[in-house]
Amino acid sequence: MSDKTVLSVDLGAESGRVIAVKFDGRSFTQEELHRFPNTTTTVNSTLHWDFLRLWRDIQAGIEKGTALNPASIGVDTWGVDFGLLDKQGNLIGNLVHYRDGRTDNMMERAFALVPRAEIFAQTGIQFMQINTLYQLLSLVENDSPQLDIADTFLLAPDLLNYWLTGQKVSEASIASTTQMVNPRTGAWATDLLQKLNIPHHILPEIVPSGTRLGAYDRIPVIASAGHDTASAVTAVPAQTSNFAYLSSGTWSLFGLELPHPILSDAALSANVTNEGGVNGTIRLLKNLMGMWLLQQSRAAWAAEGEALSYAELVEMAQAAQPFRAFINVNDPMFVKHGDMPQRIQTFCQQTRQPVPQSKGEIVRTILESLAMGYRASRELVTAVSNHPVEVIHIVGGGTQNKLLNQMTANATGLPVVTGPIEATVIGNAIVQLIALGEIADLSQARDIVASLDELEHYEPQGTTGSTTAVWEEMYGRYQEIVA
Repeated sequence: MSDKTVLSVDLGAESGRVIAVKFDGRSFTQEELHRFPNTTTTVNSTLHWDFLRLWRDIQAGIEKGTALNPASIGVDTWGVDFGLLDKQGNLIGNLVHYRDGRTDNMMERAFALVPRAEIFAQTGIQFMQINTLYQLLSLVENDSPQLDIADTFLLAPDLLNYWLTGQKVSEASIASTTQMVNPRTGAWATDLLQKLNIPHHILPEIVPSGTRLGAYDRIPVIASAGHDTASAVTAVPAQTSNFAYLSSGTWSLFGLELPHPILSDAALSANVTNEGGVNGTIRLLKNLMGMWLLQQSRAAWAAEGEALSYAELVEMAQAAQPFRAFINVNDPMFVKHGDMPQRIQTFCQQTRQPVPQSKGEIVRTILESLAMGYRASRELVTAVSNHPVEVIHIVGGGTQNKLLNQMTANATGLPVVTGPIEATVIGNAIVQLIALGEIADLSQARDIVASLDELEHYEPQGTTGSTTAVWEEMYGRYQEIVA
C-alpha cells in the first residue's frame, strides 16, 4: 500500500483551514496548508458570512496542496446555512448567518401552521430557531423575491462542492441538519414543506457521504461527511459501542451513535435531535451553546482593551471559587453576538444567584454550567434511547481545555477520553480514504485513531475546591436554575 494524501477543507464558525492528511497504512499525519479567519459582515442590518472570501481562501489552500499530489478533496462546514442559485447556477445573494434575527418568531409561526409534534415526527430534529426550516420560512413569510428566482438550494458544503465540481447535490449528513429531512427514509420531508409553503422543487438530490462528485484541477472531489460534527464523530476513537461523544467547539454536541432514529414522545419532550452520520448511522444528540460563550466573553474583554488567551482565562477560572452560580447555556439571551459577560451577570441576577464579578468567576460559571449541561444531556439521550454509556469521548478544539475535561468527568461520574483535537479534519479524511479503498471501514479507522499518542484520559475525582460528591449535590441546584 502506497502513502496517500487527501485534502480536508474544514470551515468552522471562527476559522477555516485546508489541511493535508497523509495516511501511510498505519497512522495519520497532518500538514496545515492554509488557515484563515471566518469573519462576518452586516449589510442593511442582516448578518452574513463572507462566503466568497472563504471560497478564495479555499482555492489558495488547495493550490498549496497540489504539490503533494493529493488523491482527493473533501469539504465540511457548520450546519443549517445555505445559498440559493438561479437557473444559470449563479449565487443569489451572500449566505446569511444562522445567528441573524430573521428567524425570530419563526418557530412559533411554523407551529401555527404545523403542530410541533408533527414537525418532529417528520424530521426528528431538535427545535432551534437557527434551523434551515425557519430560515426558509422567514423568506416565505416576507415574500422574498429570492425564492421567485431560485432554481437550486445548496447548503454551505454542498455549495462549495458545486463550485469545485459543478455537481448540485446535498450530502446526507449536512442535509439532515436542516429539519427538512425524514430520518426514516433519508429523503426530503416534502409533505411538511408543502404545509409551510416552502418550495421543495429547489431541493437537490441527497447523496451518501463517500460519493465521488467530480474533480477540481484534476483532483477527485469526494462528498465527505459535509456536516463538521458528522466528520468529528467519524474520528471518535471508540473501542466499545457503549460510548457517548462530545464534539466540543463553538457548539457542544453531546450524543450517541445509533443504527436508527428515536422519534418517540419522550424524544420530542427531551428536544433531542436525530442527525445523519456516516454509513447510515444516526447521531442522537443535544445541541448546547458551547465555547461560543467563552469566545464572546473573550471578545468583549478584548474590546475593553484586555486581550487574554484562552489559557489565561482558564487559569483564572481554576483559581476562582467553585459553584457560585449556574447559567442555562441554551437560554435565548446567549444566542447572538454581544457582551456575553454582561448577559451572564444579568441571567444570574434574574435567577437570584450570586453574580460573578471577576473574569475568573465568569469563566468558571461558563465551564461549570457546560459540564452540568453535558450531564443533563447524557441523562436525556440515554433515557430516550435506553442505550448505556460507559465512556465519554470528547473531540475537537475544546479538548484543549483540561479544566473543562476534568469537570465533565466529575459532573457525569464517567471516564473521559479526549482527542483527537483535529477530529473534524481526520474524520473528513477518513471518509475520503474509505471511498478510495485505503481504509476498509469505520471500525478499522477508529482503531487507527485510537492508537494516536495525543489521546488523554480523565477519571472522576476530586478537584481543587470540589469533589464528585459536591458535583452531585450541585447538580440539583443546577437543575432548579435551568428548569
